[in-house]
Amino acid sequence: MVEQSIPPILRPDNPNQVRLSQLASELGVPFEETSIDVLLTGVSMNTGDIRQGDIFFAMPGYKTHGANFVQEALAGGAVAIATDSAGLEIIGASDAPVIVVENPRLRLGQAARYVYGNLGSDMPIMYGVTGTNGKTSTVHFLSAIFRQLGAIPGMSSSVERHLAEDIIISRLTSPEAPESHALIARMRESKVTDVGWEVSAQALKQHRVDGIFFDVVAFTNLSHDHFDEFDSFQQYLESKMPLFHKVRAGKGVVCLDTSYGQPFLEASEVPCVTITIREDVASDWKVVVTKQATGLTAFDLLGPKGEKISSSVPIIGDYMASNAGVAILMAIQAGHDWKKLAAALKDGIDAPIAGRGDNVAPEGAPSVYVDFGHTPDSIEMTIQAVRNITPGKLIVVVGLDGDRDKIKRPMIGAICARLSDAMIVTDHNPRFEDPGIIRQMIYDGAISERPDHDIRNLEGPERAIRIAVSMVKKGDTIIWFGPGHQEHRDIMGVRTKYSGREQARQALAEAGWK
Repeated sequence: MVEQSIPPILRPDNPNQVRLSQLASELGVPFEETSIDVLLTGVSMNTGDIRQGDIFFAMPGYKTHGANFVQEALAGGAVAIATDSAGLEIIGASDAPVIVVENPRLRLGQAARYVYGNLGSDMPIMYGVTGTNGKTSTVHFLSAIFRQLGAIPGMSSSVERHLAEDIIISRLTSPEAPESHALIARMRESKVTDVGWEVSAQALKQHRVDGIFFDVVAFTNLSHDHFDEFDSFQQYLESKMPLFHKVRAGKGVVCLDTSYGQPFLEASEVPCVTITIREDVASDWKVVVTKQATGLTAFDLLGPKGEKISSSVPIIGDYMASNAGVAILMAIQAGHDWKKLAAALKDGIDAPIAGRGDNVAPEGAPSVYVDFGHTPDSIEMTIQAVRNITPGKLIVVVGLDGDRDKIKRPMIGAICARLSDAMIVTDHNPRFEDPGIIRQMIYDGAISERPDHDIRNLEGPERAIRIAVSMVKKGDTIIWFGPGHQEHRDIMGVRTKYSGREQARQALAEAGWK
């Protein structure tokens, strides 16, 4: 196995330049007249990402203070340091100029925005999407919609970053503020007009999107996830609400598919329109599914004044139609004409999304969907969607992350057992946890739900997918939850090259399905 490298941060080819004194003035902090007023071209908080001309933000961390790495930052090309009073004591005398910024993480986004020049009239239209599920799908749909409209799209998701025609593998769901603003500056260079941005609760909590103003924001839904970080659904909901504050956004779209949509709408500080796929809930716009088949969900988006946009997405599931409806409505909120959207999307939204309901099987073989699902709600919806189009039996293979929300493991096990004809529990990304313990928690939830069900606990995903393939014939379906789009496994801090999609294809080929 080969350790996989982390994709580099994207920066503008011709960066903006500001003086250190100008940045100090922007942040409202002192600049010593005796200091060297260096030119800054970038911002970094990580010595591994330092470039020549950067200001290094030395911030307090969980285990140590970033000030302990100042010499490494300077050796890498940093020309100035920003730190707090505690960091200043650690640094002591320095050849490089230092500005003192208390609570530096709270000012990092503002600094990056200023240094990278993301505050002029040449900014693209920004679209931010939050929610438990659907963030990735919605921003991918946005990117495809803008491309089909003839606009120049940009995107930041947990899967990919898009800059016009360039596609780059993502590092984090929501990048840190310096990476975010460097990416936006690169998008401005590329003349990008419309940018979809996936915004997680952690991104808001950890100030990763500070300094970004979103012209339109959307809330998709709320369900169980990240309860290792949040004590309750209410706390989890409140962690997402800052995206709808007027200092961050101009307009909003709120999906009412879950019961949390209404309280989110009521808490919004920006004007919003509503949308839902549910027949029993009133909303401004409605999504109506018109057809479902393998690799297709067709729908109509109906507006309050008789607007009708008929389209489809190349992914199964009612919820995918709902996400597409949210994306279209965001474009309308931003000022795109609905009639032009209807014309551009009449043959479908061309946005296959790696790891979201990916059927990797060749024609004539049993279907094998490799899916990134990792929340109880998303897994249940995906299984139900696949069940609707599966004439034969349905096998579920599931693995979950280590060092993440443990509460949901038995819940997901129970869902998979209840909705499958057979089930295999296996490994995914154990990180620093014992993979056997992770599997056992999923297995215990499954066996408690259906004690007499065919449930297997198998070490090693390579073995698990091959056993699953041996259990199916034409007309049957396997759903493999866990690897999705990812091209690595995280084991004891090492990112090991690994593709679930490729493993599934190999397993099918070995079984004679070529």
